[in-house]
Amino acid sequence: MDQRRWRTAGSAVLRVVAVWAVSTLTMLALAGILPDFQLESDDGDSLTRVAMTAGWGAGAFGLLTALVWPLAVRALLLVPALVLGLLVFFLNGSLLLLALSLIPDGRGEANAETAVVVAAVMSAVASATGAALAVRDDTAYRRRLSRLADRRRRRSGEDGGGSGAPGTLFLQLDGVGHAALSRAVDEGLMPTVASMIGATHRLDAWRTDWSSQTGASQIGILHGSNHDIPAFRWYEKDTGELMVSNRPASAAELQRRAIERTGDGGLLTVDGASRGNLFSGGADQLALVLSKAARREKHNRSRAGYFAYFSDPANAVRTAMSFVAEVGREIGESTRSRLRRDSPRIPRGGLYPFIRAFATVIERDVVVAAVIGDMLAGRTAVYADLVAYDEVAHHSGPRSGDAAKVLRRLDRSLALLATVAEHAPRAYRIVLLSDHGQSPGETFEGAYGLTLKDLVRAGSGLPVPRRAQRTRSGAEARYAVRVALHRPVLDGEESRPGPESDPIVLASGNLGLISFPDVPGRMTREQLDRRHPALLSTLANHPGIGFLLVRSEEHGSVVLAADGVEVPVVELADHAGPLKHLGEGAADAVRRTDSFPHVADVMVNSSYDPHTGEVHAFEEQIGSHGGLGGEQSHPFLLSPLDLSAPGELVGAEQIHSTLRGWLRECEGPQVPLDPPHQVTERAVPGKTA
Repeated sequence: MDQRRWRTAGSAVLRVVAVWAVSTLTMLALAGILPDFQLESDDGDSLTRVAMTAGWGAGAFGLLTALVWPLAVRALLLVPALVLGLLVFFLNGSLLLLALSLIPDGRGEANAETAVVVAAVMSAVASATGAALAVRDDTAYRRRLSRLADRRRRRSGEDGGGSGAPGTLFLQLDGVGHAALSRAVDEGLMPTVASMIGATHRLDAWRTDWSSQTGASQIGILHGSNHDIPAFRWYEKDTGELMVSNRPASAAELQRRAIERTGDGGLLTVDGASRGNLFSGGADQLALVLSKAARREKHNRSRAGYFAYFSDPANAVRTAMSFVAEVGREIGESTRSRLRRDSPRIPRGGLYPFIRAFATVIERDVVVAAVIGDMLAGRTAVYADLVAYDEVAHHSGPRSGDAAKVLRRLDRSLALLATVAEHAPRAYRIVLLSDHGQSPGETFEGAYGLTLKDLVRAGSGLPVPRRAQRTRSGAEARYAVRVALHRPVLDGEESRPGPESDPIVLASGNLGLISFPDVPGRMTREQLDRRHPALLSTLANHPGIGFLLVRSEEHGSVVLAADGVEVPVVELADHAGPLKHLGEGAADAVRRTDSFPHVADVMVNSSYDPHTGEVHAFEEQIGSHGGLGGEQSHPFLLSPLDLSAPGELVGAEQIHSTLRGWLRECEGPQVPLDPPHQVTERAVPGKTA
């Protein structure tokens, strides 16, 4: 035992010496390349003296990085997370200047800009060297992971899965439909996923509800109920509030309602962790969870993942450099798309390159790091969402080269998590799933020259603005960025309704919602015809609209379509009438939404081309989801073969039941956690962080 301990200590010392030596050589090289960085006196020094100066500086920088950096990050806990990411270079450069000041005889000198560059390069080289040495020594790597796991368990007082039962990682690839995943596997974009299908895992498709978007799907998956969520955003007449699924206050309220309806804290109530999600799932361990972001506590756990990640300077520098590279990549790809005159195409300027980089770099890296920590701590159930593909596909298209590159990077993240799972203190079953797919297509405005709101106003005999106002994308990352910056989450003019008699028109992908706020309750077809005789026929006969759902005093709820087609909801069929091209289960999905208390006065689904799979989004997206039509309604579920095979999967609530059953197979019955603060907690509707 003593001999093994000495070997371990010796290996650790050798690795420290190796990293120090490489850092010293890096500092020497940078001193020779950069004119404003010097390691010798003005009169010149011998090569030996310069090398000693570099060694001293590299050692001081490494020591300061190890000791001071975590304290500096913790001191900045109240700084917005994204701002902290941008401060990485400044903090690192300041540590280098401090290290140079500690060199004897004042031989180290650099201006502030050069110090930032030198510090970034040295941190990256030191990180790469340490990682390379660990990879070459698999035994050392296993020991390091075990030590990290033990340390985490001691801090939290956890037993690390001492029961010997396997843990479960649920990894959500946001927006990756069953067809998109299958294409990526066939084209060799996702070799890790390809190696799992048929060998260790089975691949199934499932059907979403009519509202095929993250808010409805994820709350159903995590909390077992997505009742009364008709769309991504909707207007509630009884409170006069606009609900938006990825606003922090709205997410908190939706989670409260789901818990109240089910009497259950959620899928993750027993030793669970929720990472990068809209909802907590009842987990105690949280990072980047939107339903908790409305709380402005000093140690807000929903943002804790950012600070835990950035407390490692190597992580911070690597992610910051990748962030800058991703911004440049998006600007280049957008420029090439304009030069090629790709069609369809939407504007991708303004802040979008930064929003994309946030989703594809910062959020991905922080979530993956948090999941690694969860597995090393041996937690029983972890649910994490990676939003990168969904964000890029909205703007570049779900079948674009941009989206394909994101799928490659997601596959590499999965490979990393699979490797870590091999070294975790308990076995892990990895379940991959998505919350919805995406359907391609020109925007409604791009195809027909007017927005849905313009069409509604024209059909209502109301003035239409000469210049169409931009309908913002409802992509998740845009709101996550605002939360990270501590900015209020607004939703354009939709947050400021006009005169009370004017209709409120909302867009959720290719699903539109029309509400008349001055009419209490759900407005009927007869009331609509008396007030606006041309509205319903104008909408139903427009070539960009597939069907409408309205309530009739005489016939109950009905579906209207072109050429005077009118079908009572109770008589709807999947393969006939206005829903005949929308696939199995479409009629049941419409009937279920029709029963919701907050369904809009008029629900509008865009047209769908079964030959091309295209729909027309009512917002600024060329890859969209939210309604019926094409790949958006068919996500995937990739599950281990040693778990029971799922049956036909219809709706997010059934996915919840399936996942909960798998947790019981792994660990025994999951006891619902229903403390008073979870059930009675209520966010003020409309209040934003």
